[in-house]
Amino acid sequence: MLLRSLYEGTKIAWVAIWTNKVRAFLTTFGIVIGIVSVTTMATVIDGINRSFESSLSMLGQNVVFVQKWPWSFGANYNWWDYINRPEIEIRHAEQLQSLSEYAQAVAAVKFRGDNIRFEDKTVQSADIRGASVSYAITGSVDLQDGRFYTDEENRSGRNVAVIGSGIAEVLFDQRDPIGQTVRFAGQRFEVIGVLVEQGRFLGLESFDNQVIIPIQTFARNYGNRGGVQLQVKFPDEAALEEGEYEVEGLMRRIRGLQPGEDNDFAINKLDMFRQQYRALTGAIYGIGLFLTGLALFVGGIGVMNIMFVSVKERTKEVGIRKAIGAKSREILFQFLVEAVVICIFGGLIGILLSLGTTALINTVFVAHLDWGTVIQAVVICTLTGLTFGFLPAYKAAKADPISSLRYE
Repeated sequence: MLLRSLYEGTKIAWVAIWTNKVRAFLTTFGIVIGIVSVTTMATVIDGINRSFESSLSMLGQNVVFVQKWPWSFGANYNWWDYINRPEIEIRHAEQLQSLSEYAQAVAAVKFRGDNIRFEDKTVQSADIRGASVSYAITGSVDLQDGRFYTDEENRSGRNVAVIGSGIAEVLFDQRDPIGQTVRFAGQRFEVIGVLVEQGRFLGLESFDNQVIIPIQTFARNYGNRGGVQLQVKFPDEAALEEGEYEVEGLMRRIRGLQPGEDNDFAINKLDMFRQQYRALTGAIYGIGLFLTGLALFVGGIGVMNIMFVSVKERTKEVGIRKAIGAKSREILFQFLVEAVVICIFGGLIGILLSLGTTALINTVFVAHLDWGTVIQAVVICTLTGLTFGFLPAYKAAKADPISSLRYE
């Protein structure tokens, strides 16, 4: 009985909508905007969520980062408290490694951008990383081909390089990169290894655009200006919790800080990224929900107004149906279904537009539209139709059949 009523109500509603399709389309405009907003926001956040943890793994697992500057964001970042701190030095990595009981490996790393060339081909703004040998552990270096450089090659400052798969593809295409000579920093470097493909960090910066060279080679070619990042890797999460406090104490000892003196260094963790990420996505989600709710409210008011017009135009039809035995709940159901169909029609248009926006976003960022988001959009449309269609439907259901039949 319910399915039959639903079928009949949907059929009558669809005929009414099709008879006034231009009006129905204009009515759904607010619904379309609301659904495009909510689905686009959901696809972007879902896409970022899917790539976030894998992106963080590119920075290393169970690693703390000792630097001059703390990782912090926002208006409360007191940069003037940190600018006069002494720089972290390469030698601090060896000192930490020798003193630590928990650390699996400690690496010193420096960063710079430069162009890298091979014959007539150039990769612009490659990510040049000067690193000690332990970076193979702290950076979770995974080689597709070749080898990492040795401690002797690092200490003697040999011109050897491990390149990312993206650079290998651009410079060498189908040729074997191992043993080839590339040029940057005014020097020639022998390619001794190629990294496996890693992809992009949060869909933005490519991790396949890096070149890793011995840190002594980096210092000789680019100078010692600018600080060093120390990467301290621990064997597991339990050791990480204990090791963080150990690293702080050892760095204070290395720096010669007295009790009561503030740290002149920062210990950064990937959890800081997670906290900032959650705060950012929470804010985006809140703003998105507000704008979506506003658009759906405006669209819902439009649906309610057009349903009142529809009820008034079909007053005689309502009277005839009641006269031949239609019950009030059937009239109520018919107009509710009509309101829901209008909203779902707008929702489907919004979902189709969202497919296009998702594809467009994926060209520059990361987004993922799944069936869960589509179902969520349909449910939102249904609830909007039921909410804003109830008053017009109730008015039609309570109409007096005699007065309705006399209506002109």
